[in-house]
Amino acid sequence: MNERNRSEEKVNRLIGEKSPYLQQHARNPVDWYPWGNEAFLKATAEDKPIFLSIGYSTCHWCHVMERESFEDPEVARRMNEAFVCIKVDREERPDIDQVYMAVCQLLTGGGGWPLTVIMTPDRKPFFAGTYFPRESRFGRTGMLELVPRMEDVWKNRRSEADHTANEIIAALEDLLTPVPGGTPGSETVEMTYQDLCRQYDSRFGGFGRAPKFPLPGNIFFLLRHWRRAGEERALQMAERTLQAMSMGGIYDQIGFGFHRYSTDEMWLVPHFEKMLYDQALLAMAFTEAYQATGKDEYGRTAEEIFTYILRDMSHAEGGFYSAEDADSEGVEGKFYTWTAAEVDAVLEREEAQAVRELFRIREGGNHSPETGQPSQGNILHRGESLAETADRLGMEADELTKTVSRAREKLLEARDRRIRPSLDDKILTDWNGLMLAALAKGASAFSEPRYARAAERAADFLLLHLRQENGRLFHRYREGEAAVQGNLDDYSFLTWGLIELYQATFEVRYLQESLALTEACLSLLWDDGEGGFFFTAKGSGPLSIDLKTGTDGATPSGNAVSAMNLLRLSRMTANPIFEDKVARIARAFSTEIRHHPSAFATLVSAMAAAGDAATEVVITGDPAAGDTREMSRRLRSAFLPDTVLVFVPATDRQPIVDLAPYTGDMTTLGDRATAYVCRDFICRSPTTDIDVVMETIGVPERPSR
Repeated sequence: MNERNRSEEKVNRLIGEKSPYLQQHARNPVDWYPWGNEAFLKATAEDKPIFLSIGYSTCHWCHVMERESFEDPEVARRMNEAFVCIKVDREERPDIDQVYMAVCQLLTGGGGWPLTVIMTPDRKPFFAGTYFPRESRFGRTGMLELVPRMEDVWKNRRSEADHTANEIIAALEDLLTPVPGGTPGSETVEMTYQDLCRQYDSRFGGFGRAPKFPLPGNIFFLLRHWRRAGEERALQMAERTLQAMSMGGIYDQIGFGFHRYSTDEMWLVPHFEKMLYDQALLAMAFTEAYQATGKDEYGRTAEEIFTYILRDMSHAEGGFYSAEDADSEGVEGKFYTWTAAEVDAVLEREEAQAVRELFRIREGGNHSPETGQPSQGNILHRGESLAETADRLGMEADELTKTVSRAREKLLEARDRRIRPSLDDKILTDWNGLMLAALAKGASAFSEPRYARAAERAADFLLLHLRQENGRLFHRYREGEAAVQGNLDDYSFLTWGLIELYQATFEVRYLQESLALTEACLSLLWDDGEGGFFFTAKGSGPLSIDLKTGTDGATPSGNAVSAMNLLRLSRMTANPIFEDKVARIARAFSTEIRHHPSAFATLVSAMAAAGDAATEVVITGDPAAGDTREMSRRLRSAFLPDTVLVFVPATDRQPIVDLAPYTGDMTTLGDRATAYVCRDFICRSPTTDIDVVMETIGVPERPSR
């Protein structure tokens, strides 16, 4: 048995951790520690710097660095001698990741995972980077060069390291602690829109160049700006981006769901991992586009995403798993690509011809794995509409649709016999909150009870397993264990999901739970001095800096979603204190918004809604009656992003009246479903005519599905 095989039999301290990512590294020869006092005390006692490595289980380049460096006996020996080595799952500890990613961006101008940080025993960083191979190549420093260099700095130039660390901490305090300003005006919305126009790729859709990310927060903003200002270009930008993504290789054309991002500007070649938050946010974006336009292609894509989630990403008790890996059998994308011969072997001749044409499958392939070997694999994508392909094939569009549907099922069945990418089966409160919101929106838009049931099961799972007795949240659940104190995203995203679930079901308990979580979040994370929410409880971060951010990343910022939640809850319950908090959040980030408006797209959307006249629609009636169901369906299916719905049942009224006292006198007219439209603190005369309601709030009906 060689030295490497002997080392792989050993385990390190990560073996007892629940995180799938930390478990992946539990048999590395590197003497990894989880984040905690044991590692910090050891570093202090032995006077060693800390080597901090942050990644996540479905990260392709994290796998590459592990194979090249952390599994190598010589690299591991040198790391163990020079450092105390800590591994962190960035999804399990986003509080740690956000701070040290900011360090990397300060020092290098960029970031990403794997994230590598060298820091003092008291956690002050003095070096940061991302991926490091075993040996230096093509100008990229290797671990065999980096480790002795950092060891020399620590032993022989300690004052230099300390000086750098102190400068970084000072810069971080400026970067991560926003300076509040005045209340942003209406011009902020136009500034944000123009900023997005400048970034928009008119040829391929999306924003910026390669690599290209979905950025659903931009889509939400554009749809709302179109609805509010009648700006047709905003709608065109949103639609073009959604169409390009759903037709591209970034979309799994066989099994559905979106990959993480596109490595090229055309949306063709993705980074193949699939993240729960992308599915949730994009499902919401496509659902809203369907509500706004009535175009079935958007509704179909949203429902396909839900099909993937409910089929492949659902815990038996109701929660949703975090991600699927990019790699299988050590090759990125192998599970998802097809050769022409593989397609022909699975399908009948007519089916194969249709699939080849629709999804641009060619004999030579369009994808080469990183092994450097030639490949005939194809990333399936569409270059034209199904109707255009049908016309080229001399088929009716309906006939081609049926043929492709049969073929997809056969290809999916064949693909399921392949070695599947690994599943990260931890359940995260924040990401589950997003999927809860998406399913609830889908239930409303498509009048689909299955989505409502799935959302209710998820909500009940989260509230049972991830809420503590004191009302606070845990962040992560896996294998029966809930752990890691909840952060702002956990509170804000789960509250968002519960609000959407109330809107979709009118089950008052979900509104009650959303209010309870809001109060817990305000108590734990609100900044009384400067306004806005801290990401974690004051003084609990990895450094002496309380992180507060309003910028969108892969997910919307917790402050932006909290502002949206507070605004909706204030209007549903007539609580002016909540609306005052929204104004303070806006002022907390107003200085930064002026410099980079599109980075705050979700928060600017919330600010715009706060500046508009509040619109509430209160429905009262028998929840089982046909007229009540039809009135609810019409309102839920419309695109009303800044309108809230409240339901007062004809009997058992008290629970909702307790939450929204202004509804106490709102009763039915002649025992028929009745709507009260309230705008800008004035309620119009009640009506039983849903057409009058829709006309009053200015939304045409979209076709039923």
